[in-house]
Amino acid sequence: MSILKSTITLALLLTVSGVWAQGNALWMRYPAISPDGKTIAFNYKGDIYTVSSEGGRATQLTTHPAYDGQAVWSPDSKKIAFASDREGGMDVYIVDATGGTPKRLTWNSTSEVPITFTPDGKKVLYQAYLLPDAGYTQFPTLRASSHSSQGYLLWL
Repeated sequence: MSILKSTITLALLLTVSGVWAQGNALWMRYPAISPDGKTIAFNYKGDIYTVSSEGGRATQLTTHPAYDGQAVWSPDSKKIAFASDREGGMDVYIVDATGGTPKRLTWNSTSEVPITFTPDGKKVLYQAYLLPDAGYTQFPTLRASSHSSQGYLLWL
C-alpha cells in the first residue's frame, strides 16, 4: 500500500511541477526597463521580448535562430540595441521598440556588446575585446575612438 501511495504522490508532484514550470518561465535573462518606465525588455530563449512594467503578456521583438540578448534602451524609449550572433560573432544591432527589422551596427570579427546610448540617442556605446595591431603591442594603452557612424568602440 505504501508503494502505491508513494507512486501516486510522486505522479501528482511531477504533474504539479510541470504545470508550474509552463506558467513560470525560468529562462528570462538580462531585464532592462525603459527610461520612461513603461516597458521591460528581456531575453528569453535567445530572443528579445518586451512586456509592460505593469504586467501582462510579453511580445516577441526579435525572431531568429541565432542568439539575441542584452537589450539596451535608447533615452527616448523608442529604440533597443542588442547583441546577436546572427553572422557568427556577437555584433550590435538596433531595432524599434515596437518591432521591425533589426539593423546591424558592427562588423568586427570579435564580440561586441551594447552598453548604453549617448544622451542624445544617436550613438550606441558598446564594448569589444580587440587586439590592437602589432604596432601597439609593445605599448598598450586605454583609449576610446569613434568606430562607426552608429556607435563608439571602447578599447580595453
